[in-house]
Amino acid sequence: MMSAALLDFPPAGPSARDLMERALDPHVLLGMPHLNGNGLSETWLMKELGHRHWLMLARHLGLDNADFRTADGEEAYAAICATSLTDAHFAIVQANDILTIHSKLSAVSRTRTSTRHELSLHGRSVGAVELISTFVHRTIKDNNHSIARVTLPERQGRRFQPSPLAQNAVDIRNGRLGTHFGFSVLAHRALRTFKFDPSASQEFNGAGLFYFAEYQALADRALENWFPGKGPVVRKDVFFLGNIERNESVFFDLIDFSDEQKTVHGQLRRENGKVIAKIFARGHIFAESSSRNACFVSFETEKDNGMASGARLMRRAASDLVDDKWR
Repeated sequence: MMSAALLDFPPAGPSARDLMERALDPHVLLGMPHLNGNGLSETWLMKELGHRHWLMLARHLGLDNADFRTADGEEAYAAICATSLTDAHFAIVQANDILTIHSKLSAVSRTRTSTRHELSLHGRSVGAVELISTFVHRTIKDNNHSIARVTLPERQGRRFQPSPLAQNAVDIRNGRLGTHFGFSVLAHRALRTFKFDPSASQEFNGAGLFYFAEYQALADRALENWFPGKGPVVRKDVFFLGNIERNESVFFDLIDFSDEQKTVHGQLRRENGKVIAKIFARGHIFAESSSRNACFVSFETEKDNGMASGARLMRRAASDLVDDKWR
């Protein structure tokens, strides 16, 4: 008589599609990984919303996961080309709060997609974020300088929705936008420069690219060095124009600022001068601090011998005081 062996099959785990839906749950219980000294961590938030953006895009394209491919099967990436944070009230966010994220995806064009994320605590708004992405691939293997746009197969009959952020991103890339946040977009002369050497194990993502959320994190590090009293951000627009290689230095230039409007204009660039991001921020950038340089205390409107306004003198003084540490 034959006996049958009993086989113990482990229960099937959830599919990637199931986990994709779970990752898009609108409610997040907040703890230390989500917070910093100013409340909700902007860097964590951008990483989380970037992840949601890619999952929403994969779902929109009918994929089981966010494995994007060109028509010939080559790996492609939904690269973030612009972000906008508005009406941020991150200082009120605390541990054990439940953050609710309501997200909506819309196609901006054949190559660009927008997701908008409304953030709230118990029905009270704490900010909104819009992300714009476009598909890219490396035209030269393992070369981050060779990143170029690529069109992926898509569903037919898509309706495009206008996005001022996406339009500004196109205009900045093409040199057509004159001003933003009241600053000249085309200005490049730096008042101060912060040099940073990114870590391959910390600032680069799984695709080997300098992670988009680290652009604004680097800018914050520079501003906190120059303005120790820097407070929470209220609004921030970042426009991404390129990437860097591993073991390549990146520089944050302070281009202009307004103490009265609490705004700052900066840029990230490679050592060869190639600008890889333009950053515009509004918030409590210039909170009182006894340790910062006098040239950053405030803008005054008094004249100096009738030749220049206090604002222009401040900028000139800032430029003169740049030392080798920051150049």
